[in-house]
Amino acid sequence: MSPVYAVASNIISAIGKDTLSHWQAALSGTTGIKRYEDKELSNAPFMASKLGAAQWQTIRKEVAHQLSPFEQMAAFSARKALDQLDGSIDLQQTVFILATTKGNIELLDKVPDDQLLLHHSAKVIASQTGIPAKPIIISQACVSGVVALQYGMHLLRSGRYKHAIVTGCDRFSRFVLSGFQSFQAISDEPCRPFDAARKGITLGEAAATIILSVNKTQNTTGQLISGATSNDANHISGPSRTGEELADAITRAIIEAGITTAQIDMVSAHGTATIYNDEMEAKAFDVAGLLHAPVHSFKGYIGHTLGAAGVLESAMVLESIRHQTLIPSAGYNDNGVSTAINITKTPQPADINFVLKTASGFGGSNAVVIWKKM
Repeated sequence: MSPVYAVASNIISAIGKDTLSHWQAALSGTTGIKRYEDKELSNAPFMASKLGAAQWQTIRKEVAHQLSPFEQMAAFSARKALDQLDGSIDLQQTVFILATTKGNIELLDKVPDDQLLLHHSAKVIASQTGIPAKPIIISQACVSGVVALQYGMHLLRSGRYKHAIVTGCDRFSRFVLSGFQSFQAISDEPCRPFDAARKGITLGEAAATIILSVNKTQNTTGQLISGATSNDANHISGPSRTGEELADAITRAIIEAGITTAQIDMVSAHGTATIYNDEMEAKAFDVAGLLHAPVHSFKGYIGHTLGAAGVLESAMVLESIRHQTLIPSAGYNDNGVSTAINITKTPQPADINFVLKTASGFGGSNAVVIWKKM
């Protein structure tokens, strides 16, 4: 079974157009979340993290104009990640995997219905990268990005492909915002994961790419060594009240990785800043025996980016491993969950060898991957 390495990454969001700019933002505490008043998106003011004019100008200089904004974001990120490899992978032995929750949903009733289909977008985006293989779509609520990384890992281990370009992308839209507003889950201030004063989610938009390969490069920082999924079977939108189901996925991923719980040096949590998600995750970390591990959520910087989140936050995990520095959880001051989890408040040097990345989503879905330092 071939080992699977992360050989390149890219992120574009409100705080930058590459992975390095996001790492620098985390170190400096820079957030892309701000207040908007836009009647086309909401009748009331709202907090969000949205790409600005500078980011869109950069994207549209490099990506075909006939693509939708969603497709342009994803294609830009995939191509920028590929540029880091200087053509060193064989595209004939490469698969493109798209993780998204809503795709072109903002174009509903504006374009022919077939252009709203996710397989249409995946083909369009893959064509921009020159990959001839049929693309794969993972659309499993907010665990999509983590599941896509798992799927890519298994494809490469099977020998079917040697490389996988995994891109997660979702746009900010009125459709998505109104959906979360209907749950009364949107915060009127920047989200504060795990904090006692948290009020709910902040939504964001982003595209993120990680290129997986069976071949190491000079820039290889991390190896994807295991993953697992589970389901709460609790409620269509409300997570488990015990955390046992996420803990089960965590435990199975640790066993598959061939390590012990004590060897997990950092946890990149889903951390949406809702009352129930953060409480469930904290309980899961307790059940799984992870209370020793430093925990952060990246959503305090750019909000919840839905299908992009698992890929984006894994790219930040790889930077944390590269720099051997813990990522601070923006917006956190005081513990707001029933378990005393170890939230990182400031960037700190640390010996980081194994990192757990978690995700949870509607339908009770949970997903976990473990990254290893090279």
